[in-house]
Amino acid sequence: MRRAARMAFMVCMQVQNLMHSETGQDLVEYSLLVCLIALAAIAGVRHVATAVNLVFSNVSSSLA
Repeated sequence: MRRAARMAFMVCMQVQNLMHSETGQDLVEYSLLVCLIALAAIAGVRHVATAVNLVFSNVSSSLA
């Protein structure tokens, strides 16, 4: 029984250390920043693709 109580105490201490630890936050922040940049790039590419499609449609209708 004493061993189980000691293990529970150790687990509780580890959880408290993880809650107060700031290691790994940089990785999360950088990954969120990368996701935001990727979403902005996708939106930009879609806008450019629409504009290029319009230009080609105009050229196609002019030639026809």
